[in-house]
Amino acid sequence: MISEGSLMESAVSTSTQVPDEFDRNVPRICGVCGDKATGFHFNAMTCEGCKGFFRRSMKRKASFTCPFNGSCTITKDNRRHCQACRLKRCLDIGMMKEFILTDEEVQRKKELIQRRKDEEAQREAQKPRLSEEQRSIIDTLVDAHHKTFDDSYSDFSRFRPPVREGPVTRSASRAASLHSLSDASSDSFSHSPESGDRKMNLSSLLMMYQEQGLSSSPDSKEDEGTSLSMLPHLADLVSYSIQKVIGFAKMIPGFRELTAEDQIALLKSSAIEVIMLRSNQSFSLEDMSWSCGGPEFKYCVNDVTKAGHSLELLEPLVKFQVGLKKLNLHEEEHVLLMAICLLSPDRPGVQDHERVEALQDRISEVLQAYIRAHHPGGRLLYAKMIQKLADLRSLNEEHSKQYRSLSFQPEHSMQLTPLVLEVFGGQVT
Repeated sequence: MISEGSLMESAVSTSTQVPDEFDRNVPRICGVCGDKATGFHFNAMTCEGCKGFFRRSMKRKASFTCPFNGSCTITKDNRRHCQACRLKRCLDIGMMKEFILTDEEVQRKKELIQRRKDEEAQREAQKPRLSEEQRSIIDTLVDAHHKTFDDSYSDFSRFRPPVREGPVTRSASRAASLHSLSDASSDSFSHSPESGDRKMNLSSLLMMYQEQGLSSSPDSKEDEGTSLSMLPHLADLVSYSIQKVIGFAKMIPGFRELTAEDQIALLKSSAIEVIMLRSNQSFSLEDMSWSCGGPEFKYCVNDVTKAGHSLELLEPLVKFQVGLKKLNLHEEEHVLLMAICLLSPDRPGVQDHERVEALQDRISEVLQAYIRAHHPGGRLLYAKMIQKLADLRSLNEEHSKQYRSLSFQPEHSMQLTPLVLEVFGGQVT
């Protein structure tokens, strides 16, 4: 005897299940009358009309008599003419009265379906969601990043060319022996430096972006020759990157409303950190290098030592890039982290700490909301991302130390661009 529970399960499942051998590309035909079938009903493929006829007949325990010879051919057009042969055909194709639900079972089935719908709706309602304002902030930052990051690296050809020959410095020699670290570049986003007749300082760039948005940079200067053979090229690259960071900052919601003094203070102190964050997009875990287009613009640790930087900066920088890359951040999370980094109220020279902090807090809340809504299993991700900002502070400090050492040497400082000299020259960490 079939139990009520098993009948319930069978009734629910057999009206919707399709046998494995059923070919969905073949038209469904009712096994009783040949009309278009709507699925498996009471254990057989039938149309809605024959399904209803079988249910009514079984519930009424109807007894029909064929007025003819008991072998009528049932079709869509004549199926009402002989109920006896129609019911016989239903049974012949395997329709079973045991699959018919009682009124109570039908009610329980409806309640079960409704309960499942309600539970699904409740789960959907409880899912973390971004508000329209939060979504708008993310869209704005992603758009700002796209406008200030050229993943074709086409501008790199405008820099003073990379020269990898020249005297091997002590740091370069050490870098070459560190195969596990042997690839990195100061930055992966670049721009040509300012020429002498078009000197552009930070204040004028801010004004330019305020009024006109992004613009192209001037042509590069010719390499004048130096013992640090990669310095001219990487100086141009960093100068370009600073300009792109400025362009990105100007599109962060609320940044333009800050005073010019606070904008400059934030940019001077955070530029190198944001550049390091941006450069992660071109960083490769395979060989620990920054690949910015063709082979000529692929940078390793050895290249950067030939621009005057030592492994005291480069080793932790590569470790930082590896750690950041392994977080597998979404683009949205990446741009939000850059904005949080830039809007740090504790930067030297910032006057309106509360206003900057309010801007940073808003972006931080958006990042946390995004992680909850779109990054499954990312419970610890926010904390890991904030730790990366602390790592950047240490890198910034070491970079400033090495930059000051480099800039004190006239033969090297003359290779730097005016913008690099202005941004890093007065930096305090």
